[in-house]
Amino acid sequence: MPAPYSYDLRQKVIDAIELDGMPKTEASQVFHVSRNTINLWLQRKAQTGDFLPKPHHRPGNNHKITDWQKFNLHSAG
Repeated sequence: MPAPYSYDLRQKVIDAIELDGMPKTEASQVFHVSRNTINLWLQRKAQTGDFLPKPHHRPGNNHKITDWQKFNLHSAG
């Protein structure tokens, strides 16, 4: 999975659209960000008040030991 866009880039794109009145299509071309991504950022800002990237959690199993007594019994034998 690619790294999320930097907060600085997100800020520049949103400012260009909201403060400077740049159309989303033009901002997409100038900043090399898809129009869909810009729409998602604007939607997230409307919902949460900010456009921070979502926390990144890698998929997979949680391999933490929860029952130490049972673990110690099996590893001792």
